[in-house]
Amino acid sequence: MVPTPVLSPRSACPAGRQQCRDTREHREPAQPRQPVPREPGVRQRTGLRRGRRGEHPGVQAQVLALVRAQGDHRGAPVGRLGVGLDNIDVDACRERGIEVIPATGANALAVAEYVIASAMLLLRGAYAATAGVADGKWPRATLSNGRELAGKTLGVVGFGGIGRLAGRLGRTLGMRVIGFDPQIAPYARIWSDEATTAYGLDALLAEADVVTLHVPLTDSTRHLIDATRLAQMKPGSILINTARGGVVDEAAVAAALKTGQLGGAALDVFEQEPLPAGSPLTGCPNLLLTPHIAGVTAESNTRVSSLIADKVAAALALPKTTG
Repeated sequence: MVPTPVLSPRSACPAGRQQCRDTREHREPAQPRQPVPREPGVRQRTGLRRGRRGEHPGVQAQVLALVRAQGDHRGAPVGRLGVGLDNIDVDACRERGIEVIPATGANALAVAEYVIASAMLLLRGAYAATAGVADGKWPRATLSNGRELAGKTLGVVGFGGIGRLAGRLGRTLGMRVIGFDPQIAPYARIWSDEATTAYGLDALLAEADVVTLHVPLTDSTRHLIDATRLAQMKPGSILINTARGGVVDEAAVAAALKTGQLGGAALDVFEQEPLPAGSPLTGCPNLLLTPHIAGVTAESNTRVSSLIADKVAAALALPKTTG
């Protein structure tokens, strides 16, 4: 019997769900579904529980429970319908010979477009006027000091695939791009290939008009952007976080928005998701909040689902599915 693949939860598109069904049909005839043993912290219906980092660490227990319930799954892949792996116990999977397959790169364009769109909205500052204009107000003088994206400096913190793509889109619109990544040497060719100047983090924060974060959440990046670093940023600059919620200190961001040190912020990820009652972000000016959807579009859902279905099929040595 070929090992059964496990797909970690995410909103898969209909075409991707069909590909996953096709993959299972290639594997073996349909068999009765085995009940999953209840694990601490796991909802029996969905296998999810809410975590501090805005992810679902209960998936770890769900995946391992499936392994135990269905027998010897050495070689069985876990397809992650997303990019981050902090909701999967990768070490435990590795110990059991389970390959973990993320959808690396499949949602990069969606995130990069979110970054540039957010920067344009926040720099221009005009798009919240709809209700007032519809009511007959005419705040033309107030909204005539918006800023253009062209000529501004984009600071990319974390120069992986998404950060590089955000930089390319920014350059297309006339931005100068600088970057920081402790994993990439300042003299590495990738910087010149991407027409980006390598900076130290503090220097980047002091010079960039727009700072976009693309780093994983680790002990070294937790609250990477705190009150001290926010104070180092160029006054009136824009902060965009589509990485992980814990990378920024939300209370410090709220304070910087209220004082005007930050000219605006777009946050798609949070330390606790959904935001709790009494969040310091409530009522902040020049703030865009979205519910962890920067990488989720109709097109990216198709790419993510198709990529994972094909990679799982390849890991099981099955015929490639067609979308």
